[in-house]
Amino acid sequence: MNFKSWTAVLVVYRYASNPMFVDSHAHIDGPEYDHDRDEVISRARDSGVKTILNVGTGDPHSDAFARAVHLAKAHENIYAAIGVHPHDARLYDDAAEVKINELMAENSKVIAWGEIGLDYHYDNSPREIQREVFRRQLQAANARGLPVVIHTREADADTVEILREGSFKKSPAGIMHSFSGSLELARAAMELGFYISFSGNITFKKAEDLRIIAAEIPLDRLLIETDCPYLTPVPFRGKRNEPARVVDVARGLAEVRRMSLEEIGQVTSENFATLFGLKRPIG
Repeated sequence: MNFKSWTAVLVVYRYASNPMFVDSHAHIDGPEYDHDRDEVISRARDSGVKTILNVGTGDPHSDAFARAVHLAKAHENIYAAIGVHPHDARLYDDAAEVKINELMAENSKVIAWGEIGLDYHYDNSPREIQREVFRRQLQAANARGLPVVIHTREADADTVEILREGSFKKSPAGIMHSFSGSLELARAAMELGFYISFSGNITFKKAEDLRIIAAEIPLDRLLIETDCPYLTPVPFRGKRNEPARVVDVARGLAEVRRMSLEEIGQVTSENFATLFGLKRPIG
């Protein structure tokens, strides 16, 4: 057996004996984790979760974004994304944009702008303002050459229209996070350079349509996430979610794709590293 063959065997053995996972979307800087954040991070690491993208959300005039950035700076395996969620779009202004840009300029651990987008389910901000702020943040992210993290709910058509207006300097363009839209939305997003990320809802009993879509996504565009503290996967529904549970999301996706858990972990970890230009996230 030649050197390359032995190398391949060793790589396969490593993944089989020590599978790794990336939680591509978490919110562990929030108050839900104030009493046990260190333990949550430790449990994730012990479960094979080597990298976490923590997404800062909230009032852009508060300390919400700084809190997310501070968490990333304090932990080697945690990165940050910051941006104004569509729920808070009504709060976005010049000062908010300046604050986000300053935090990004000061911290290399901030690797994405988001989550941003449209949410027509709750309409916590008027839809016209959501669309305006979505466009504005896409332009700002493009100016910095950063990928974006997209939140879209019950707004497929407007999301695609606005994304198509942009000319993304960053390729790949970003993540469609906690995907729950149509196959048409997924295909349109992938054409624009986006990865499709699935969360705990892929394990829900009534999510058969979503599982059918997940089976159609090319392997090189798949990501997994928890969106914790939300969307806790089966069999832990009803409990607070946390990054360690991304392994259960991976298990659900592995069943859909008829792949091993280790293979899903490997593929999605490599996709994350490719998207953000990182070294392969092996701890």
